Amino acid sequence: MTWDDAIQPLRQRNFAWYFGSRFVNTLGTMMASIALTFAVLDLTDSAAALGQVLAARMIPMILLLLWGGVLSDRFPRELVIQLSNVASAITQGLIAFLVLTGSAELWMLIALSVVHGAVSAVSLPAMASLLPQLVPRDQLQPANALMSLTRNGLTVLGPTLGALLVVTLGAGWALAIDAATWLIASVLLIPVKIPRAERSDKKTSTIAELREGWTFFISTTWLWAVVLGFGFLNMIHNGALFVLGPVVAEDTIGRQGWGYVLSAEALGLLAMAVVLLRVPLKRPLFWGTLAIALTSVPMVVLGVDPHLVALVCAAFVAGAGIEVFSMGWNLAMQENIEDRMLSRAYSYDALGSFVAIPIGQLAWGPLGAAFGNSRVLVISGIAYAAICLLVLTSRSVRDLPRRTTTEDEHAAVG
Repeated sequence: MTWDDAIQPLRQRNFAWYFGSRFVNTLGTMMASIALTFAVLDLTDSAAALGQVLAARMIPMILLLLWGGVLSDRFPRELVIQLSNVASAITQGLIAFLVLTGSAELWMLIALSVVHGAVSAVSLPAMASLLPQLVPRDQLQPANALMSLTRNGLTVLGPTLGALLVVTLGAGWALAIDAATWLIASVLLIPVKIPRAERSDKKTSTIAELREGWTFFISTTWLWAVVLGFGFLNMIHNGALFVLGPVVAEDTIGRQGWGYVLSAEALGLLAMAVVLLRVPLKRPLFWGTLAIALTSVPMVVLGVDPHLVALVCAAFVAGAGIEVFSMGWNLAMQENIEDRMLSRAYSYDALGSFVAIPIGQLAWGPLGAAFGNSRVLVISGIAYAAICLLVLTSRSVRDLPRRTTTEDEHAAVG
């Protein structure tokens, strides 16, 4: 694949506008995460309060994901995203107003975060399933790589820019800027025009569509096998690296060193996105699942001998592996699931992948206190790699091929 091939999706009018919309939206979100954190801490000076605000967004998002998948398969996805962006702009704008005027109270931030989480539950399946309608099928890999390149680059830049805005302008203004980016992202989607596929005139209920999605999910072996595996993998990842990781780092490599480790993972994601712009990924789930097993390496290094250089290298490799899986998973979903079912498939995927994350966040701290952080981290790394290998025992996962034919009835090229 040449560099000209790699940027070919940007020559598609619909994708170019969508790319611009997601760029603006992602930048705002990356800045807002740190702005909201400091807004809550300025208000309450309580880590528990911060956890309540973050959970207030996550819980409704998990609960409503399936409904969001139904809506995104029933209505034009670009319209769903536009309306969701406007709703997000309103919620973030209200939070910014409350913070700037000094009238914010914790319950207000929690209530608005609940609304924002519900809106995210609608927009996530739509965003995940829109891409195949924007480019021809043989351009899906470079299109996904371009999106990853932007997301990963902003993962490095966004928090730094957000922190700068918080320090110079204050958390309220940083949140106001995020609200503006949601509106801009919605406007940038206006030129995206996708021909409507013919749909049956038969009216079906939400429950019936959910049941249809569930039937498809459990009858597609590679789909449920990977989602089931990632329910456990995400639980381990969040518990080991996001809960125990900072605790161990505090006593060994220090806070700044832990920042280097997180940055190294982001750079690994970014570097692999550049590689995947040009290198075709065959057997996407086989290589993706094998690559993400590398995420076990930082866990083991943290548990055995947490030296900064070793951890930075391990985190970089893990980030690269995560990006390979992300690409493989998107290609598997986009190339092997028909358009009318894709949002519901993504919603079942997200539900299964997210549902156990709170268990990891809550359980790994007590496990570390009971059995020792180092021991729990090593066991976590071994279990993580073992689950990846267990997922690969499924032949449908190992052998799922690429489908790069150009007879994609649903891709809208404008």
